[in-house]
Amino acid sequence: MEHKNSHSESYAAAGVDIVAGYRAVELMKKHIARTKNEGCLDDVGGFGGCFGLNLAGYEEPVLVSGTDGVGTKLKFAMILDKHDTIGIDAVAMCVNDVICCGAKPLFFLDYIACGKNVPERIAEIVSGVAEGCVQSGSALIGGETAEHPGMMAEDDYDIAGFSVGIVDKKKMIDNKKMASGDVVIALASTGVHSNGFSLVRKVFDVEHNPDLTKPCEELGGASIAETLLTPTRIYVKSMLALFEEVTVKGVSHITGGGFYENIPRSIPDGLGAKIDQSAIRVLPIFDLIAKTGNIPQRDMFNTFNMGVGMSVVVAKEDVEKSLEILRAHGEDAYVIGEIIESEDKVILQ
Repeated sequence: MEHKNSHSESYAAAGVDIVAGYRAVELMKKHIARTKNEGCLDDVGGFGGCFGLNLAGYEEPVLVSGTDGVGTKLKFAMILDKHDTIGIDAVAMCVNDVICCGAKPLFFLDYIACGKNVPERIAEIVSGVAEGCVQSGSALIGGETAEHPGMMAEDDYDIAGFSVGIVDKKKMIDNKKMASGDVVIALASTGVHSNGFSLVRKVFDVEHNPDLTKPCEELGGASIAETLLTPTRIYVKSMLALFEEVTVKGVSHITGGGFYENIPRSIPDGLGAKIDQSAIRVLPIFDLIAKTGNIPQRDMFNTFNMGVGMSVVVAKEDVEKSLEILRAHGEDAYVIGEIIESEDKVILQ
């Protein structure tokens, strides 16, 4: 799409370069093309993203939506001047929520606000969004980039996203089927993912810490900054494979609020998850956060995922089959607890 006649000297003088916006769109098109699936109807650039729904095989199709941002994890992208993975986080935070209902993500839209539109950087951010869409099987059908001069510093930006998925009503995850004796399976995280970064920044004194980019022995030689920038794992394809073969009774995406806020969201009244804390494979970055910030264990489990990005509840007889399927699709999956009769939704022992 060409915009030869579109240029406003007055708008540019106010801090908004609309030509840079068009340039950014042109640079990101090759990344967007990677995400196209059978539902895509047009190219990016119109007023609305269009997606054709194929409802064959659905008796009662239900659309499931999710929206989220990346939060202050963006500070670490800025510290390292590395912007090609933060978009994966934006997608992950949405599609990992959608999959908790049993829905298959269909398409995604992003929104990027920036102090100054640098086309190459915007395209770099969108390359990460595209990668997240590929990992989740979503089409990137649209988005928006907005310059906010005077509200944001030139080098600052923020990103948020919106995902829509589909599931047959009869196949939605129904936690009413959950019963005492069911088993809780953990799917390992890749790190802090995209939550708790306000506390992380305080612990590591991000604004005044010259050691953030230096090799850290506790992290196997990686720096704190690059470890924290590790993108959020996307669990969509492995979970869809699991749904095909096993009756899953509950799924929790472990995000902000950690174990104590997220696991209860998938458990019905009268039942609780008894978690064997010694079984949790806590990643080194969490030990470093707790040690550096002198943070109590309870607070750690109430803020971070602690190495568990998603939890899944299945019947005891389905455990081995579930682990086999999840591991075959690249997940580090293992048992961390069981469902018991309890008024407390989470019991860490």
